[in-house]
Amino acid sequence: MLNTNSRRSALALGLALLGGAAFAQPAAADFPTKPVTLITPFAAGSGPDAVLRLVSDKLGRLWNQRVVVDNKPGGGGFIAIDQARRAAPDGYTLLQLDSEHIAALPHLYKSRNFNTLQHFDPVASLFRTPFFVAVGSESKYKTMGELIADAKSRPGQVVYGSWGVGSPGHLGGQQIDALTGTQMQHAPYREVSQLYANVGSGEVPWAFASIPSSQGIYKAGKLRYIAVAAARRIPQMPNVPTMGEAGGPQGLEVNSFVSIVAPRGVSPAVQARINADVAKVIADPEIRARFDTFAFEPLAWSPEQIRREAEAKSRVYGDLVRRGNISLE
Repeated sequence: MLNTNSRRSALALGLALLGGAAFAQPAAADFPTKPVTLITPFAAGSGPDAVLRLVSDKLGRLWNQRVVVDNKPGGGGFIAIDQARRAAPDGYTLLQLDSEHIAALPHLYKSRNFNTLQHFDPVASLFRTPFFVAVGSESKYKTMGELIADAKSRPGQVVYGSWGVGSPGHLGGQQIDALTGTQMQHAPYREVSQLYANVGSGEVPWAFASIPSSQGIYKAGKLRYIAVAAARRIPQMPNVPTMGEAGGPQGLEVNSFVSIVAPRGVSPAVQARINADVAKVIADPEIRARFDTFAFEPLAWSPEQIRREAEAKSRVYGDLVRRGNISLE
């Protein structure tokens, strides 16, 4: 039995805890009460950076707080990741990542024993971008069927370029090899502009490309898109057939989605607030118009769906990395 003093102490403690809970709940509803930083591994001026700056501006107006974009490119994404990992898990430091940072890095850097989703929680989705098969305007390839037939007749001689080892452009080429029995050679580039300049000149026979990364060379008339690795044709390029329509592997999809994650430990209430507000911003007509110019598909996934989609990609990428003995160690 508790004596009178003990009962009073227990009651006081209970009231204090209730008071604390009552105080904490409005804090989540009032989030944010100070500036928010969005770290990104993408360089200033890139497609994901341009989107993030639009989103940050809209969020800043919605939240009545500054939302600062902090570009930390390099190191395969680990410069940005490591900075975000050191931040307090309070929602005031967020990180923009693409699906490859989440799903491919653990397979490409095995010695680091790093699993992105063990250190970060998905909070909000932004967009998904499809990838086209780009060839030079004077290329002999008019269809994927022709490209694949040539690759089969010359094992190890047909080259494709990408913007880096482990990129969707690289792993997408690995998927084509796995599905068609071809053996094409991968040529990684450090500079995206140089990659598509070389595709346009015919020095590199083909490469996967997004609209924002290749539109300069495309508009100059030096590139053609012979297929899109998507389930359906893309409204911005309605005359470009899907991979299956062009004679490539049926159902092959090569894409990347971009999300916002937070250091593990941010309260569910704050995560929910960020998710809802980002979804609201993504629905803004100005942002939708910008997405249309890039052929970005706006996403409004829940954190659970982001995790499921990332885990599905991780299974695919893990198989491809093992098959190709790919490593960035």
